[in-house]
Amino acid sequence: MSRLQKRYICTSCGHESLRWMGRCPECDVWDSLVEEVVSVEASPDVPRARHDAHGVVSTGQGRPVSLAEVPAEVGNRLISGIPEFDRVLGGGVVPGSIVLVGGDPGIGKSTLLTQVACALASVNKTGVLYVSGEESAQQIALRSRRLGAVHPQVMVLVDTDAAVITHHAAQSKPALIIIDSIQTMADSSLDSIPGSVSQVRSCASHFARFARSSRVPIVLIGHVTKDGALAGPRVLEHLVDTVLSFEGDHQHAYRMLRAVKNRFGSTDELGLFEMHEQGLQSVENPSAALLAERPHEGSGSAITAVVEGSRALLVEVQALATRSFLASPRRVLTGFDPNRVNMLLAVLEKRLGLRLAEQDVFVNAAGGVRITEPAADLAAAAAVASSFRDELVEQHTVLIGEVGLAGEVRAVAGLEKRLREVVRQGFRRVIVPRYGFDKLPAIAGLKLEAVDTVQHALQLALTSPSAGRL
Repeated sequence: MSRLQKRYICTSCGHESLRWMGRCPECDVWDSLVEEVVSVEASPDVPRARHDAHGVVSTGQGRPVSLAEVPAEVGNRLISGIPEFDRVLGGGVVPGSIVLVGGDPGIGKSTLLTQVACALASVNKTGVLYVSGEESAQQIALRSRRLGAVHPQVMVLVDTDAAVITHHAAQSKPALIIIDSIQTMADSSLDSIPGSVSQVRSCASHFARFARSSRVPIVLIGHVTKDGALAGPRVLEHLVDTVLSFEGDHQHAYRMLRAVKNRFGSTDELGLFEMHEQGLQSVENPSAALLAERPHEGSGSAITAVVEGSRALLVEVQALATRSFLASPRRVLTGFDPNRVNMLLAVLEKRLGLRLAEQDVFVNAAGGVRITEPAADLAAAAAVASSFRDELVEQHTVLIGEVGLAGEVRAVAGLEKRLREVVRQGFRRVIVPRYGFDKLPAIAGLKLEAVDTVQHALQLALTSPSAGRL
């Protein structure tokens, strides 16, 4: 016999407490404990499954096996038919895996997975089960017809009970299950409302057990908070095999799919999509798409090459430095780490004498791209100096390098891969760090210039406005 008990569960680590505390004693996060009403067994003699701190069910029936006897193959991956989606997953969907896709409301998560369902059914000639707890079957059908993603083997189920969903899945035996969304699912054995910590954890655990026992991969759509983090308990991310983040600016057509966690592949891959009226389309040549609207006669623009997994991308870095009339000049950054850019501004002021402390500085990675690696430091510094001095960065020049606090230009990884993408996009000149310069292969049609300092790089890259227009 069970009884109801009030508990407080940490949304960050899943720690349970019988009383509320301002700070979680397990992960030290403030104000993360939320109240939940759970069902507790009254008699300790009744055997039951137990949830650990990560929501994993333990039945006590497992046995240790030799690691040498465990097969290392993950099985044949399911190819979805959407190259950018398969790239981020590491080559396709792994049988028995569970994938969590998160993103801002309206960014295109349901659109993407509706297209994935249709494409996978077409390529593999197998069934796909699309489960919705938010929309009706008619709404899903309307979206599918608008996208041209209608296939007879894509089945739709409108339900929120996790046990009912897995029962239908066990009978229909689809090749892939899509859950839209995990926050709307419910476990009927719990008294809490859907979306609560206990419900999200229990449903995700239930789907994970079904996926691994049946070898049917499951894709979960997850909501995000206003801070951009996945809503619900942090243990949700520990339960799944892969966490994908679908990003983009609503004002831009480009959408980026990144792997935040991937047990079966790299977390450095990037998938680029473009939103059209007919849905999302894979961008085959991301560098050309990102540079399509680049101005050729304006100051404050520089090109760099960044590496995302196995792919190198050319990205335009834009900057604007203008006189400030505020006591504290503004620093507005899009697509860059604020701490990194503030460090670059300090280096430019200290080492090159640019009086940026009196300037409002705006730095932007064009196209809605988010740059996380330091290889773009040199291009960002050149763009800021170009705007401040009103001088142009030479049109066919690409700048690659990390900038140190002493104003030195440091080496970056994967330089040869970046250079080959530079040549493919038609650029003829690259400014690179001097360290490792002698080991770089000679590439036809490409002029390499090695630099030691930011000052030397800017002397080579910047030209007068009149010279830049010739």
